Amino acid sequence: MYKFAANVLKGLLSMSRRIKVYDKENVPKSGGYVIACTHTGWIDILWLGISVLPTELHFMAKKELFQNSFLRWLMKKLNAFPVNRENPGPSAIKIPRKLIKEGKVVGIFPSGTRTSDEVPLKRGAVTIASVAKAPLVPAAYIGPNNFSDLLKRKKPAIIFGKPIEVPKDQPKNMQVEWMMQELEKEMKNLHTRLIEIRRE
Repeated sequence: MYKFAANVLKGLLSMSRRIKVYDKENVPKSGGYVIACTHTGWIDILWLGISVLPTELHFMAKKELFQNSFLRWLMKKLNAFPVNRENPGPSAIKIPRKLIKEGKVVGIFPSGTRTSDEVPLKRGAVTIASVAKAPLVPAAYIGPNNFSDLLKRKKPAIIFGKPIEVPKDQPKNMQVEWMMQELEKEMKNLHTRLIEIRRE
């Protein structure tokens, strides 16, 4: 159902604007990994999933979306898994780690909230990549954030950075700190570069 829904969404969203994808060659061709992307609106979630097709993404979603039986069924079909954002438990690490070990891809928005302002990144993406010993792919998105923006035919674009590998010669706590610094730097650089590309 995931690929069917993703391709339907791709067709519908492309009626407004086709997304421009830059540096997709930085995305690993195989194996499990984490993609960490900027987050400014709910539509960037859809565009991120579409941009890496035919690869399927697995997303964290707030647990409230799983309380209704139909939504719970739908979210699972769309590769989402629940997390308590106020009080994350062991499953917030255990589930994505298992997915990555199975060779699957986990998409995370480290800002933890939809915002156009700079906010400190949360450590979830880095912690998961470190624990799973998996590459962490930074990404930045610029474009429509809601239906109103789609109607205005704003141009969507996404850019991928080179994977950040888990440093093997550092203690685990230092691994996380180093990867946090690298991720924050790369996401800012990618956002700036994407703005420059769109001006050309």
